[in-house]
Amino acid sequence: MPTYVVLYKFSDQGLKNIKDTVKRAREVRAENEKRGFKVVGTYWTQGRYDIVSIVDAPSEDAMLAGLFNIAATGNVHSETLRAHSEAEMERALQAG
Repeated sequence: MPTYVVLYKFSDQGLKNIKDTVKRAREVRAENEKRGFKVVGTYWTQGRYDIVSIVDAPSEDAMLAGLFNIAATGNVHSETLRAHSEAEMERALQAG
């Protein structure tokens, strides 16, 4: 399963509804887990980004669809990083 690190920044709308951020995150997690995702963790952070999530997705297409669903709510903007485990890196380096 591909792993992703998703960096979120609140939009103006998300900031107006900041008190609901934990509730929204729980709802998104529940929906995504029904679709086969595994949310490793979600963290509210200080600094450049407001939230960081680590997610195992069933496929790249599923991840893209999940990100579009989150974007459609209008509460956050995101930057997504494909993360590779130590074993994945070793395989890639041996293949090259």
